[in-house]
Parts: sequence; structure tokens; C-alpha cells
Amino acid sequence: MAEAKAQGGGGQKKKKDTGFAFKFRNVMDEPGNRGGTEKPRMLLKYEEKVRPVLSKEFGYSNSMQIPKLQKITLNIGLGEALRVPKLLEQAFEALGNISGQRPVVTRARKSIATFKLREGQKIGCMVTLRGPRMWDFFDRFITVALPRTRDFRGVSRKGFDGRGNYTLGIKELLIFPEVDIDKLEKVPGMNICIHTSARTDDEGRALLTHLGVPFRAA
Repeated sequence: MAEAKAQGGGGQKKKKDTGFAFKFRNVMDEPGNRGGTEKPRMLLKYEEKVRPVLSKEFGYSNSMQIPKLQKITLNIGLGEALRVPKLLEQAFEALGNISGQRPVVTRARKSIATFKLREGQKIGCMVTLRGPRMWDFFDRFITVALPRTRDFRGVSRKGFDGRGNYTLGIKELLIFPEVDIDKLEKVPGMNICIHTSARTDDEGRALLTHLGVPFRAA
């Protein structure tokens, strides 16, 4: 995590260490998954079942108007890492295992004296998923992880941003079976943002509902 100092006097620039040296599990290559060759199950559901339903429900005149998932961002914020740096290292590894992709470390954009925070300090990690990894994560999230939530009664309908994108918070990463609790001194939460091409919240909500997101009753 520390910046590597340039060697020699040849005017070399300092190189930044962008993260931690971990090898993350590839969820797409594990037994029972699609092996990296076939289309993800959730993508097939979208193409074969959800698209026709949305087209009929909203009366789209052009197939390009039908909403779809564009990307999913996973973000872990860890203010405690300022005092205990290894907490960030542990969260970094957990997020990599959940997503099957190497995260990036996030840094403070500005200094806040009240919290003794300086611009550029490491305060968390995040990952952006697109394509097959996005669909595979989305599938595991709604079919495996969410049902493991204690006293789960569905997710809030209020997480939309006015443009069809949906954000929700996860209190503990332990709902993901990929997380090893023995490797975490502190179990962090995570924010998940599902970005869609929907023009309105109603269209975005319909897309996620038909894909299987269990929204609570209004």
C-alpha cells in the first residue's frame, strides 16, 4: 500500500502501489457455474423472458428502448482503516472474493479536520462489474445472498435516484458465502448500486422486479 520510491538518480517517477497482492477466486470458473463459455443464467432470463414482458408493459416502439442492466458498483467505506490499516486489507480481499474481480482502493477527495482526514488517504475499496461478471454477481446476490439476510422481508423500494438506478446498503458482508469470517476482524457493510438504462424509476423498478429483485410491498 505504501508508495514505492524511485530507484537510482535517472529521473524516474515514483510508482504508486494500487492495491494488495491477492489472487481472487473466479466465480465464473467454479463447478456448477457456466465455466466462462455459456451465457449467464440471469442474462438468458432477461433476453428470453424479461424483455418481452417489459416491451408489452410499457409499449416500447423500439427494442433499444427496453431497459437493461449496464453495470453494478460495489463500494466498501472504512473510516476505521485510518487507525487500523489492516481492516482495509481484509475488506479488499473479501470484496475481491465476492466479485471475482480485483477491487480498487478509494481515497478521500478532500481533507476534513473534524475527522482528522487528509486528502488522498485510503478510506475504502470498490469494484465495477460489467458484462458476464455483472450478471453472475446479480444472480448470486438475489438468489443466494439476500435470502441469507437475518429476518429478511425484501428490499426497500425507495433506493431509486429518479433515473432508474437503484442503490441499497448491505449491513454485513457475511450474507455472501464467499466471505470467510475468520479473516475479518471487523465485518464491514457495503453499498451496491445497480445502474440501468431505464429512463424513469418505474421502468427501472419493473426491470429489477421481473429479474427477481424481492422488493417489499409498498
